[in-house]
Amino acid sequence: MDADTYLRCDISQLQDPYLLRGMESAVERIKEAISSQETVAVFGDYDVDGITSTCLMTDFLTQCGLTVYPYIPDRLDEGYGLNNDAISNFYDHGVSLIVTVDCGITAAEEVSFASELGIDVIITDHHECQEGIPQDAVAVVNPRQANCHYPNKELAGVGVALKVACAVSGQDEEMLSRYGEWVAIGTIADVMSLTEENRFLVRLGLNKIAHDPSPGVDALLIQSGTKGKKITSTSVGYTLAPRLNASGRLGKAMVAYRLLTETDPREAQLLADELCDLNRQRQEIETEIWNEARHMIQDSDPMGPIVLSSDHWHPGVIGIAASRLADQYSFPAVMIYLNGDLGKGSCRSYGSFNIFDALSACSSYLEGFGGHAQAAGLTIRKENIPSFCAALRDYYQENATKESSVLTCNLLVQDPQLLSRTNVQALDLLEPFGNGNPSPVLCLLGATIYDCRSIGNGKHVRFRLSYQNTWFDCVYFSHSITQMPVHDGDVVDMAFHAQINDYNGVQSVQLLVVDIRPHQPEALCRQLIAAPEEVLWCCHQHCPTRNDFVSVWKSLTAQGTELPSSFNLLLSRCPENVAPENYLLCLQVWMELGLLIPGPDGSILGAKVDPEQRKINLQDSKILQAIQ
Repeated sequence: MDADTYLRCDISQLQDPYLLRGMESAVERIKEAISSQETVAVFGDYDVDGITSTCLMTDFLTQCGLTVYPYIPDRLDEGYGLNNDAISNFYDHGVSLIVTVDCGITAAEEVSFASELGIDVIITDHHECQEGIPQDAVAVVNPRQANCHYPNKELAGVGVALKVACAVSGQDEEMLSRYGEWVAIGTIADVMSLTEENRFLVRLGLNKIAHDPSPGVDALLIQSGTKGKKITSTSVGYTLAPRLNASGRLGKAMVAYRLLTETDPREAQLLADELCDLNRQRQEIETEIWNEARHMIQDSDPMGPIVLSSDHWHPGVIGIAASRLADQYSFPAVMIYLNGDLGKGSCRSYGSFNIFDALSACSSYLEGFGGHAQAAGLTIRKENIPSFCAALRDYYQENATKESSVLTCNLLVQDPQLLSRTNVQALDLLEPFGNGNPSPVLCLLGATIYDCRSIGNGKHVRFRLSYQNTWFDCVYFSHSITQMPVHDGDVVDMAFHAQINDYNGVQSVQLLVVDIRPHQPEALCRQLIAAPEEVLWCCHQHCPTRNDFVSVWKSLTAQGTELPSSFNLLLSRCPENVAPENYLLCLQVWMELGLLIPGPDGSILGAKVDPEQRKINLQDSKILQAIQ
């Protein structure tokens, strides 16, 4: 994609829904149901993607004049996906068509059972497709199924539901306008790639949330303290989505469904309050599980996938704890809730490791599994857990690629004026940020930090950063002062995201720390010796002053007229009041202007002062001109 197309991010990114395999059959069956005024059930999932998918499909089919039963299974009592008890209940209520959303691709037996009762099933899903796709379904719409030529394999479940609505109605823009906010919330919450079509869908939905939210979303914005603030994928992912997700995790997904579909603002506010109470309960349970999980492995140093099990963990919350374990130890994590001899587990990957493929390879030890490359679920018998652990460890050792611990920055900021409010606001053109479209990581080298203090009950750190006589406010989330590798007054290198902070109506640039370390000049210094012309572009802050040249010359003549041929010895001769980079640049300028004779390898290592010294003009230096 070219830059212009990327920055426009307009409706041209939208793909034809009929490119989805199975769409024609799905549309034909839904139109038949509309014509015959059938009773339809929409069967969803209890996560945010599933809830928003259920809202969308139920509302759309209702708008088509159908009697619709929305159904989200109880996570604790029913578990994931279609089940025969629910299907029997639909049959008793005269349902003749079931449309699944965000689930169903693994429900071959359940679809066969529905077919035996005379109920047709349309599967709309986006999860990885195993062998045994439901053959008795009248249609299967899933971009990941074999021989599906739809370009966007990263559609969320709610995205697939939207495509069905667009295909049936033939009204893309009307469907986008009506359902944009649900599509954005579900896509962000399910961590789908925010590129191309998904990026357009999410940007459109975020704009709807910011300027014309539905009563339910507006109530959630108010309750979460997000109302009136800039709405981004980050605020949805870390503020709205966890509250919606909490209801499903605690077996009350219909609370979130009712909130999102509520039209009365007063009732919506009551539901938002209830949802946030559920989220607080979820946080307490999560903390207990997390502390116990860390205690279970505190005496060991994991060298591969982490698999833990317990008979008293909350099955709806173990997935969050698994994510934290994966992030903490940099390995995939599986946490299993045991109910008698049967366990249900949540799996989270780390880095580029595909946890779904791993479960496929270890499937002989599992009763069932499903999910994505980064997150999955499984069912396992208790006696098979040790064998599963060994098989997963072996698969990981054979297939995992070593994840780089190096943080790559997108831009080295040499001039602090680049971080003006106007320029930082211009980064909004790159939004929404997320999976596949990360926020740019900028960096400053050789800045100084001051006034470090704790915020958020000690969970975070705020400090000020000084760079070339310019000051910035900085926040380092999820790090306490004791975890900081630097202290007040230290010279540091810092990677960060830049954003606009709006406090009491006053806007200012704020830097969100990604990582920070004591200033490390060695890498640049080695390059300044080996190939200075290649790194002059990042040496603006190290341009030597007249005082630097004077100090270095005094030091050079006091210690002899020949420079050491060793890198470490050369740096050891740097005067205390001169930065190492400035020191080496002084030497390079003198060698360029003929005051130093190059060493044996043509560099400043082993260089000598020219005995026939002559006057030089520093401003004749191409090096200084390039830096300045």
